[in-house]
Amino acid sequence: MLRQATRILSRPVFSNRLSVRALSTEVPATPSTDSTFIDSWKKVNPNMEPPKTPSSFMSPRPPTPSTIPSKITVNFVLPYASELATKEVDMVIIPATTGQMGVLPGHVPTIAELKPGILSVHEGNDVTKYFLSSGFAFIHANSVADIIAVEAVPVDRIDQNSVQKGLAEFTQKVNSASTDLEKAEAQIGVDVHSALNSALSG
Repeated sequence: MLRQATRILSRPVFSNRLSVRALSTEVPATPSTDSTFIDSWKKVNPNMEPPKTPSSFMSPRPPTPSTIPSKITVNFVLPYASELATKEVDMVIIPATTGQMGVLPGHVPTIAELKPGILSVHEGNDVTKYFLSSGFAFIHANSVADIIAVEAVPVDRIDQNSVQKGLAEFTQKVNSASTDLEKAEAQIGVDVHSALNSALSG
């Protein structure tokens, strides 16, 4: 019994080409069909065209440049609007949950969860700041940054008095909460308004 279990555990984890290819970091320049799937389909039903796989519908990802470009391309989208589309800038600073993260051309591929905070877009001497509630940032090897936020607003459109009032209200709700749910909801309000307050004072 022990010998059989040892043999099973000693087998290679990746026993077929599909698993190895799924973990490959190389991205094909053009969408390619899954040849293994096509071959298997033709054996079972040679008289019918095989269905298209998801990769057939994907547009090709731009190739990774051989040299680091001078600009980073930023796509910044919300559920209801596109704030920046293929905007070439010098740098972006995003409010990741691990801390402020500066992204320059040639940045290593990264996926970062966003927390309430400031997104700074640097273009020469001009800096545009947005307050984000949450979301994700996808930094690609080809110096493209896709930033997806749940909610965002330019910092210069935030009303300082409303922020102070909201912070006081949510702080009071945290102190007077009678259930864990009420306390958690109020704490989210405190966190967001605290981040807003820091953004305005900073």
